[in-house]
Amino acid sequence: MVAAAAALVQKVATLSGKHWAEAGAVHDRAELIRLRSEELVEEDSLAYLDFVAARRSGQGVDAAQARTVDVPLEIARNAAEVAAMARELMGKGNPNLGADASVAWILAGAAAESAALLVIVNVGAGLRDTRVTEARRLAREASAPARSPAAPGRSGARDRGRARSADSDRS
Repeated sequence: MVAAAAALVQKVATLSGKHWAEAGAVHDRAELIRLRSEELVEEDSLAYLDFVAARRSGQGVDAAQARTVDVPLEIARNAAEVAAMARELMGKGNPNLGADASVAWILAGAAAESAALLVIVNVGAGLRDTRVTEARRLAREASAPARSPAAPGRSGARDRGRARSADSDRS
């Protein structure tokens, strides 16, 4: 999800140069995050497989478990950064691509929430860990506002519930 969100940010940034001087820098940063996020997909899978193998062998369990936390935490960090870039593009980028920036924001928020959940689960229930605190903060920052623009009663969703077909019997 982070890679998809970053790709959308790249698209919007590419077409926002006339609207915002920083669009090129945002594009370049989004590209780096997209490429790293694609690598993290595999790293996350390998981290879990290594953890399972370590538990079975009884060797290197702590280090393997740490990777199952560190990889999704990096995903959450990247997701939060992409969400921030998408928010900026919504306000400063090409207004014709506001929906694309919004979708990038929503995807990045969902990715941050998902990664935070993995951090929490992989740290272990009941354990206090600064990585859990950070993951929760990143998820809040990345996702909470992403859902606001489409919330009922907001300007982005105005009057959606009032539309009726011509054949509607309701008055």
